[in-house]
Amino acid sequence: MSGRRAEGIAKRRVKGSVKEAIGKVTGDAKLEAEGRTEKVRPNLKKRKANASLRHRTGG
Repeated sequence: MSGRRAEGIAKRRVKGSVKEAIGKVTGDAKLEAEGRTEKVRPNLKKRKANASLRHRTGG
């Protein structure tokens, strides 16, 4: 993973954490859910890419 990509993922996770915390404090369930989604999304993209690669290589 390139440094630029890792930096982008880290920024999204921090942004997601902040949104989630603000949502909890203000009682805004939608904002809290958006924050959780932003924190998890990079992991989902990585898993999807890995699964696709494993499927293509047969392993």
